[in-house]
Amino acid sequence: MAWNDGGDSGGKDPWGNRGDQGPPDLDEAIRKLQGQLSGIFGGGGGRSSGGGSGLSGGIIALAAFVLIAFYAFTGIYQVDQQERGVIFRFGEVLDDLKGPGLHWNPPLIDEVDVVNVTQVRSHRHQSLMLTEDENIVDVSLTVQWVVDDAIKYRVNVYNPEASLAHATESALRHVVGSATMDQVITDGREAIAAEVQSRLQDYLNIYGTGIFLQKVNIDRSAPPSQVEDAFNDVQKAKEDQQRYINQATAYLEQVVPEARGRAKRQVEEANAYRDQVVARSEGEANRFEKLLTEYALAKDVTRDRLYIDAMETVFSNASKVMVDVEGGNNLLYLPLDQLTKQRPTNRIDETMIENEVERRLREQTGNRAANGRLRN
Repeated sequence: MAWNDGGDSGGKDPWGNRGDQGPPDLDEAIRKLQGQLSGIFGGGGGRSSGGGSGLSGGIIALAAFVLIAFYAFTGIYQVDQQERGVIFRFGEVLDDLKGPGLHWNPPLIDEVDVVNVTQVRSHRHQSLMLTEDENIVDVSLTVQWVVDDAIKYRVNVYNPEASLAHATESALRHVVGSATMDQVITDGREAIAAEVQSRLQDYLNIYGTGIFLQKVNIDRSAPPSQVEDAFNDVQKAKEDQQRYINQATAYLEQVVPEARGRAKRQVEEANAYRDQVVARSEGEANRFEKLLTEYALAKDVTRDRLYIDAMETVFSNASKVMVDVEGGNNLLYLPLDQLTKQRPTNRIDETMIENEVERRLREQTGNRAANGRLRN
């Protein structure tokens, strides 16, 4: 049944029986809603006296509920996989680190400081330093580090990065001050970087910074720009010196073996000549002993044979022979070189010589006889 139908509809009109067909009264509807809320939050009480206090109590309760929900909501936080949460309760650090995930802490009581423990961070340092041999070098390095202990990193040191910078300066000066300029600039850079990393890590552990060093790299090590040209000249001179030394060493390695080889060859030749002379001497001695035995048996024959052998040896090495004929004033000339050309071999036998000597003697004898007849 509609509210405006005829009949009794007073109990069916939610806005009250106004006695007319106009729109409902908004003020009355608000008063009814307040009455219902006061009944819920305010409990009992008279309609006129308890209405205001019930409304105030409901608002306070609602506000308290909202505040509690907001307080609980603000205590929720998240820790990523690469992070760790350090808890401070009334300023005192708790040993319990919060790992990855969603967590809740009571606001105004606990304070959470989230620290990234996997991020690799870098610190670059550059300065002029004095070496052991009283030279100045310009050294720059890069320190790569991560947070190893989040609690120590946040609690023990006020400014860990500043402490890292100061410790780097100290460690680098100590190491460079114990090395020479050549070691710092040339072949000793890797060793210096390793020593700086070891010493710097010891400093950070003593300070309790919670920092772990992954790598220390020497980016640049050179003389100051003001003396760089002079230093380059010195390095060039050293390179020239080393090149000359290498050339001399190569020449030495080439000449010495050759000289040793020649010396060895001469020694071997001398030993061979010695053995040859000794063997020939021993052979001649043995031959003389045997000839002595034969000479004792036949002196004339042996003497003639020795004479013939000696003459053969002499004539074989001579190209011309002069023979003094007994009883004459002329010398007999034998051109052995011409006689040799008439023979198929170079050997001049005894018969040929005897025949040639006999022919020359006959000619000289005939000439003397003819001269005598002419005188007569």
